[in-house]
Amino acid sequence: MRKQNSDFSAAFVSEAGSKLKNSDYFGFVELDEYACYVIADGITELAGTESAKLAIETVILHFQASPSMSGRTMRRLIAKADKALIGHDSYTRQEASLTVILTDYRSFRYGYLGNTRMRMYRGGRAFRQTEDMSLAQEAIEQEQAARDVLQEHEERNNLYAYLGQGGARPFVSKKIKLLDTDIITLYTRGIWENLDEAELDDVFSEAGNEVRDSLDNVEELLLSRQPRNLENYTFAAIFINKVYADPARAKKRKKIILFSVLAVVLVIAVVCICIFLHWRKQQRIADMKFYFTNTVEYINTGNFLRAKEECGKAAELADKLKDKEMRSRLQEYLFVIETVILGDESYSAGGYEEARNHYEDAMDRIRYADFIGEAYMEAKLDKIADFLSVSDYIALGDMLLDTAEYEKAEKQYLAAKKLAAESHYTEGTEAAMTALEKLYVQWAEADAASRQSADEQAGKEVAAAELVANGDKACLEHDFTGAEVYYTMALTKYRELGDTANEQHVQQKLESVAGKAEEEAKVRKSAEELEQQGMQAQGNGDYWSAKSFYLQAKNLYLELRSDVDVDRLANLAEQMDTLTGAGNMEQEAAATEG
Repeated sequence: MRKQNSDFSAAFVSEAGSKLKNSDYFGFVELDEYACYVIADGITELAGTESAKLAIETVILHFQASPSMSGRTMRRLIAKADKALIGHDSYTRQEASLTVILTDYRSFRYGYLGNTRMRMYRGGRAFRQTEDMSLAQEAIEQEQAARDVLQEHEERNNLYAYLGQGGARPFVSKKIKLLDTDIITLYTRGIWENLDEAELDDVFSEAGNEVRDSLDNVEELLLSRQPRNLENYTFAAIFINKVYADPARAKKRKKIILFSVLAVVLVIAVVCICIFLHWRKQQRIADMKFYFTNTVEYINTGNFLRAKEECGKAAELADKLKDKEMRSRLQEYLFVIETVILGDESYSAGGYEEARNHYEDAMDRIRYADFIGEAYMEAKLDKIADFLSVSDYIALGDMLLDTAEYEKAEKQYLAAKKLAAESHYTEGTEAAMTALEKLYVQWAEADAASRQSADEQAGKEVAAAELVANGDKACLEHDFTGAEVYYTMALTKYRELGDTANEQHVQQKLESVAGKAEEEAKVRKSAEELEQQGMQAQGNGDYWSAKSFYLQAKNLYLELRSDVDVDRLANLAEQMDTLTGAGNMEQEAAATEG
């Protein structure tokens, strides 16, 4: 169809020149949809070698089997010719230069290896041409030699790429659109070594419609030079009198325009979508960072429930963003947070051992979560250690009580009570006091049962006196609650003995203890209020006032003999010195006085 509606006229001349045999070859095939034109120059000059013919036959045979003008087809055809020469059964190597023209009667593509040449004319002027794959051509490109001496250069036939070499990469042009009156010429070194490009251009600038006339003019010009050693020469010309015109071209053009518009619209839509997706991604990243910051803040304030909510939101955004690193980090945060929450629940319910296990599990993983909540968990674990120690003291006292080792049991219960008071462990204090009451009851019962009836009265007096002594001792230690227990028990015993004098004496002690306990409560309340005022002043940046309140509170705690509170208030006062620079000022004043 294309061939019938186009006009391509091809002709060639090929002679041995002054040689005995012509090793050049030209061939072409014009199919209905595609055409192939091939010229080859045999490099090996030994008799019997037909490398050019073999190369062209191979190209045309494979082209006919699968006609096309794609770049891939061009490379495949040249590779097939290269392989055919390498695999040819001959005593000498088969080598050749080759140029191939492929066309669909509307456009063409050329490919070549070696120094066979293609020169295309449009409007009487040279439009395209090949460059030799020789050392002479490289010298010209590197400006080591002039172009007009290429045909005489000693390295003009020293090729670095040619057929039969194996693995050589040919030059393959892009698709070139053909126009009516275009001319494509193909020729071997017998032509270009004796005629320069300007002379060929003159011939085809005045070319008519007959391709044979132009060939005769080229050959006549060549022979007129009468070269002494004329190489084989082949010259082929393809006159493009009429290019195939597609009847459906207008419709195709409309389709192309329509598709182009749709493509532009699609590109704009894609760009808008990409911009939106980028904006949404950036928004999600900002939200994820916001939730993560909130997570850290809530952890620092000990609010792990809210921290879990914020961390969950950040983790959800990390999943959407496919941020594997951040998602892994937030998963570690969630594990620690959830484990701490379990620990807090057990702690609040009094399950201290279970709470300790949860906190320890969380402590094992905080290194993967930037050590979040470390101070919080350490404080909890310290408290739990104290609480469990109180329980251990009481449990040991219970064991000693069961074996009637009352004095040793008493020491354990008293140690438990003291530790519980220092740790502000109310339940532990109550448990220790209950254990002491039980101890003294059993102890008294045991003492009563073991004594002889004759000594019963004296024993009760001794026991009552000991209770009074213990109450006195507790008073000295400012343990007014314990003293009240001792005196109450002593009062009961004196009533049982009917000792009215001692009963009144102990009653007075009870009243005195009650007054001291009330007074101590007032003093403690005043100390706590002063401490609170100091904290408020510190929060307002008034460090001098804060220090004054802390020192007043410290003096009250000294009166109460609360060593833990005294040390704590002393530390707070020192902190105020650091903040106000008071310490440095006092040293400077002392140095001045000295």
